[in-house]
Amino acid sequence: MAGWIDSLGISASGLTAQRLRMDVIASNIANAQTTRTPEGGPYRRRVVELEPVNAPTFAEVLTGVSSGAGETGVGAGVRVAGVVTDPSPFPVVYDPSNPDAVNGYVQMPNVDISTEMVDMVAAARAYEANVTAFNAGKQMQMDALSIGK
Repeated sequence: MAGWIDSLGISASGLTAQRLRMDVIASNIANAQTTRTPEGGPYRRRVVELEPVNAPTFAEVLTGVSSGAGETGVGAGVRVAGVVTDPSPFPVVYDPSNPDAVNGYVQMPNVDISTEMVDMVAAARAYEANVTAFNAGKQMQMDALSIGK
């Protein structure tokens, strides 16, 4: 029974991580034209970094398989390692009418809308996959409980 509950936790961790990822991407898109932030300078793109929770190494998985220990090599989900800023340079455009212009040139945020939209679709699909896995696990638990009736 614990394995089934763990499967729901794994899916839930994925849902939480992908939701944060979508929120950060939405913030990037919303600030794609922000040339002045409270920290100074243009908005800098943010990226969510994820890491596995209690996932075995590749060597541990191979050792478990070769020894016949029956290890599945499944971790306990994913967690957010952090939200980091993208260090890529700011594009510079000529816009002498902009109040932030220096000699007519303005540093723009390092946000590419196309990249953000691709990332948003990927995050949304990953979220949907986790919902599907969660619902499948829940349905299996319900079916197993109904066997005893």
